[in-house]
Amino acid sequence: MRWWSVANFVSNAGTWMQLTVQNLLVLQITGSAAATGLSMSVQAAPALLISVFGGAAVDRWPRRLTAAVSQALLGTVAFVTALMVALDRLDVTSLMVLAAVTGVIATVDGPACSLLGNDLVPREDIPSAIGVGALVHQAGRLTGAALAGVTVGFLGTAAAYAANGLSFLFVASVIPFLRPARGAVKHVAAARDGGTKDTMSVREGLAFFARRPRLLALAGVTGVSAVFGRNYQLTLAVLVTGPLAGGAGSFGTVSTVLAVGGIVGAVLGARLRRPSVRVVGALAAAGGLLQVVAGMSPSLAVLLVMVLPMAVVESVSDTAGTAVLQTDPPAHMRGRVLGVWGSIGTVWGLGGPPALGLLMELAGARGALIAGGLIIAGTIGAGHLLRERQSAVPRMSPVASLETAA
Repeated sequence: MRWWSVANFVSNAGTWMQLTVQNLLVLQITGSAAATGLSMSVQAAPALLISVFGGAAVDRWPRRLTAAVSQALLGTVAFVTALMVALDRLDVTSLMVLAAVTGVIATVDGPACSLLGNDLVPREDIPSAIGVGALVHQAGRLTGAALAGVTVGFLGTAAAYAANGLSFLFVASVIPFLRPARGAVKHVAAARDGGTKDTMSVREGLAFFARRPRLLALAGVTGVSAVFGRNYQLTLAVLVTGPLAGGAGSFGTVSTVLAVGGIVGAVLGARLRRPSVRVVGALAAAGGLLQVVAGMSPSLAVLLVMVLPMAVVESVSDTAGTAVLQTDPPAHMRGRVLGVWGSIGTVWGLGGPPALGLLMELAGARGALIAGGLIIAGTIGAGHLLRERQSAVPRMSPVASLETAA
């Protein structure tokens, strides 16, 4: 698990370095912010369309082999991009194609690597392993964004892509030496006769998700939080530079506090032993209320005080939700469930920022934060009350029902 964490840190740092450089590269080639956004959407679009098939592949194929091959393929794409940049052969069309290919491979790589990490620890330690993964992700994100500017400044854009390619190869070279821990959940590939075809495997994953109230509730909580909150890089940027009259430096400070809160939350999330949808909902509702208070902040200092607990609560909630998602289904269904989740999450990722942007147009930055937080807390509270009411209604036995009818 230590080796896997080190490998993931290196990979996350390389990925965020490439993402940062890619946005700058598109701006340099096109001079268009819209083209930059399009490149991000093109890379995310495959998750919307084929994540369910990627999850089915993870359930069918050996997990370590699948993760190693997908990492090697991602490294190959990064090296090809680096070569094209170095030879000055990269244009917008080829960059979009490479971004789309990366997105396709990621539909398999994401669930494969997530579930592989769970195989390395005993069953009872999976929530902690997920928390460690969240901590590694946050640390890699900070490191990668910082290294992007240094690498481009001293070695050029191609070097950043090449470094990311090396990070993928490093992960691929570590995977063959990983061994499952004693007491780990055993992965069962292609478990049933009915799952011998890809279409049937996908259908089974969709049906399992739809029949599982816990997963549907988790999807609802995460969805409302993703659309009306969490996009703090958008809402807080407008709040800081607008009503609070701050500049880029002030927003940089806010972003740093958000990142620190994410790391603290990941550490706390790793201590959860029995995460549940109820815990996720309570944390998400608390985050919504904190967002309301942050929207009313009269100064940057007050906002910074509110941003830290907001980020901590969001990170713990994410860790708890991921633990539920990866432990609730049986072992042979987890890849497909993660595939379904990938498609749902992409809908939120693509639809959330435009919806939030429209809300800010109508209500301003403060109004969007306040209204969004109230919607999150109100929706989750209403769902909880409805659930409690349904649980309180006594169910009559068939015999009692016949006697009552008589």
